Order: sequence, then C-alpha cells, then structure tokens
Amino acid sequence: MKRLSSRAVAAITNGILALILAVVGAVCFLPTASHVVQVDGQVYSRGSSEHGVSLMFNVYWGTQEVEGILSVLEEYGAKVTFFIGGSWADDNADCVRRIAQAGHEIGSHGYFHRDHKALDYAANYTEIKQSVDFLARVCRQPVLLFAPPSGSYGEQTLRAAGALGLKTVMWSKDTIDWRDKDEELCYRRATESVAAGDLILMHPMPHTLAALPRILERYKALGLGVVPVGENIA
Repeated sequence: MKRLSSRAVAAITNGILALILAVVGAVCFLPTASHVVQVDGQVYSRGSSEHGVSLMFNVYWGTQEVEGILSVLEEYGAKVTFFIGGSWADDNADCVRRIAQAGHEIGSHGYFHRDHKALDYAANYTEIKQSVDFLARVCRQPVLLFAPPSGSYGEQTLRAAGALGLKTVMWSKDTIDWRDKDEELCYRRATESVAAGDLILMHPMPHTLAALPRILERYKALGLGVVPVGENIA
C-alpha cells in the first residue's frame, strides 16, 4: 500500500479538525429555550408589538418590593404582567388582589416552583392547574399565560399548559436580578439594545425596584410603551 505524504496527512487532519469545530460550533449556537420565538404556537419568547415592550415579574417572594413596584408602575402609567407562584399567592392574597385591581395582567408561575421539565403530564397538569385555579378565584379574572419556573419545560409541560388553555411564555431579555444584586446591572440588562416586542424578565428585588423608574424613563425616551405580555404576543 502506498503511504500518504506528510503533506497529505496534514491536509486530512486539518479537514477533520475543521469538521469537528464546525459541528461543535453549530451545537453551541443552537437556540436555547429562552430564545425560541414560537414553537408550534405554544411557546413565546418575543412579542409582535410594534411600539411596546413587556416587563415580566416572576413572583415567589418580595411582598414589600411588589408593593413598591405597583407604586412606581402607577406613577408611570405602565401595565405589566406578574407571573405569580401559587404558594406565594396563597399567603399574600390581598397583594395579589391589589395587582389585579391596578389593571396588571396575572399569569401562572406554577404552585411550588418545581422543575416542570422533570414532571410527567399528570404532575405538570396538577402543578399548573392549582395555581391557575387559585389566581383566577382571587383575581376574578381568567389566567391565560404560564411562565415555567427557571424557564424549565418539556413536551409534557406544553401539553398540560395547552390543555388548560394557557400560552407558555419565556423571555427575550433576562435581567438575572435574582442573582446579580446590582441596580446598574439590572438597568443595563433591561435597556441595552431593547426593541419593540421584547419580553423582559425581572423579579421583586430591592435593586430592581430602585432601577425601575430609570428603566421606564429610558423606554419612554426611546418611544417605547410598556404593555402586558398578552397584548404583546397577541
């Protein structure tokens, strides 16, 4: 058998390496759940509003901060969406009512902040339905949206949410305010390269509350309104 020259071996080796790098790169840049715009009409991580953005507050704690957020939103005339955990709502029903009475949209954030991707259909259905039933009863309005805790969902989650008449919502911008307790960082992540249709994830944290007036002022300066998620993805 004729042996390959060193130049030929090098060329083959380089070709193989290039193929490996291409495959790895493709995998690394596949869209994650938080960047899927829409999957079979069930998952939304961006809206279609031409002039508005949406603030999403996922709530399992921070009653005092929620009250402060409501005051700021009232001052600026902004309407947002609160995705509320059932176990928190059960202990803070009066606060939940105030959110609804102020004209904000109410969505489900599950009941016990479980990993929905790890749950089977029955467990997903029960976990979501418990929160939806409680929120609808307290707020006296239908609950039409579901935001999975930690952004974790699977096929059975989507099936269960769909069976309950819910749209599953992710986000296009994440302030990561639950982890990075920094007002300036929260402001920057909520406003950098912001565009109409964005869904911006937040939590009731002290530094988020502190940054909120500046965030709303920035949106106003950019000519962007603040609209509930349901309106944005309609």
